[in-house]
Formats: sequence, structure tokens, C-alpha cells
Amino acid sequence: MGLIGGMARVAVVSGTATAVSNRVSRRQANRWGQQEQAAQPQYAEPAPAPQYAPAPPSAGPAPDRLAQLKDLGELKEAGVLSEAEFDAEKARILAS
Repeated sequence: MGLIGGMARVAVVSGTATAVSNRVSRRQANRWGQQEQAAQPQYAEPAPAPQYAPAPPSAGPAPDRLAQLKDLGELKEAGVLSEAEFDAEKARILAS
């Protein structure tokens, strides 16, 4: 057997060893994953809902909202927004 034949044999043995090693590692990882899943409870209790304090009543739209409403009106007048889009955005601004 010459030099090339020896190198081919080493390549085949190395490739086979790598494939077997990868398969063993994958199988072992799958087993460990199954063991971890079995150790964990199937269903966790839901977290309690956070409690928020009610917002203090406001005297009217904040200056920020007022500016947003003015900009929105200008967009409607310019024809950029339809009536439905204007109403939806106005409701969103007033609700926030």
C-alpha cells in the first residue's frame, strides 16, 4: 500500500469515527433533554396579574396630546388621512 492508499484509509477511519462520535453525542443530548423535561412540571401556575394604581383624573388633554391632535387635523385637511383614519387616530390619542 502506498502513501495515497494509507492516507485514504486514515481519512475513511477518521470520517467513520467522527460520524459515530456525533451520533453518540446527539443521542446522549436527547436523553438528557428527555430527563430534564420529565423532571420539570408539565404545567406551571400562571403569574399573578400586576396591580396598577388608577391614573389620576386629568383636567383635559395634555399639551402633548393637543399638539398631536392639531397635527392630525392638519393631515386630514391636507388629504393625507381619510375620515375613518382621522377618527381612529383621534380616539387613540384621546384614550392614551
